[in-house]
Amino acid sequence: MNERIKLLAEQAQKVAYYTDGGYTPIMTLDQEKFADLIVWECMKICEDVMKKDNSALACWSEIKGTFRS
Repeated sequence: MNERIKLLAEQAQKVAYYTDGGYTPIMTLDQEKFADLIVWECMKICEDVMKKDNSALACWSEIKGTFRS
């Protein structure tokens, strides 16, 4: 998995209690937060690209490069 995706997934972790029938806290992925983080990352990439080059293709290329291994 891409390192940036791993980092965003770590940032989207939440503690879910009692999911194992006991009292042990378990880390789970907050899927909505994870999706939000990916969208914000893409927006940031496009914003940075647009400061240098007003090309949609350049933005797409940067996003592809960020999330591909």
